[in-house]
Amino acid sequence: MRRLFRTTKLKSIKALIIDMDGVIWRGEEPIGDLPFIFSEFDRRGVKIILATNNATLSVDQYLKKLSRFGVRLESWQIINSPLAVAIYLHKQFPQGGPVFNVGEEGLVNTLLEFGFYQADRDILAVIVGLDRGLTYDKLKQAALLIRSGKPFIATNPDRTLPTPQGFVPGAGSILAALEAATDVKPVVIGKPSPEMYRVALERLGITPNEVLVVGDRLETDIAGAQALGCYTALVLTGVSSIEDAARWNPQPDLIVDELSSVLEVL
Repeated sequence: MRRLFRTTKLKSIKALIIDMDGVIWRGEEPIGDLPFIFSEFDRRGVKIILATNNATLSVDQYLKKLSRFGVRLESWQIINSPLAVAIYLHKQFPQGGPVFNVGEEGLVNTLLEFGFYQADRDILAVIVGLDRGLTYDKLKQAALLIRSGKPFIATNPDRTLPTPQGFVPGAGSILAALEAATDVKPVVIGKPSPEMYRVALERLGITPNEVLVVGDRLETDIAGAQALGCYTALVLTGVSSIEDAARWNPQPDLIVDELSSVLEVL
């Protein structure tokens, strides 16, 4: 196990906020013995919230996926970028309304729960996440709406997504196409924006210096947590490498090969 400590205060940790893709699984492949890992967190009294930028699944779908891997969590323990976007929109438009979604079922259904339904005219905003069924027509319509002045909101800026086959295009790749077509930068709600972490801290009822954020991507997972003053752990099972971490400033509090290694410092 590789370790890099910037602090020795990790024993004060009361909770973990853990990313999903590249940390607990790659696609449909679990990383490590997940039932054992999560049972150990529970046995040691460490609270858990999973927070992901991935906008393709709803909270219920994530719970079902975790269950297939032998991990049982409750809905309050899952925060994804569609939920963060829905909360953000609800603060501005509590009555709900029409939006244009470039995204999958997880994004569409989560927004619908807050009263935001799919439309292609007279919309409140263009919402963009990962869309593996993306068509040119959908991209064109989104670009025209953004150029007409509609707010451009992104679930996350992740350029790639780790899979068992390797890194594939993520939501950030779609954002890049729309930015090139419109000369407009989106408002990003997912990590590295601290909004998701704020929701997690509120649910956990703790302060930033009592939580360890575990992620595989420096520019999103780690950057967002550092902005809030949380302790951070980079796992090397996803996007960022040990060489990337050496160039990152400030460096994560902890670098480990995989999630199970976090157990050794709690």
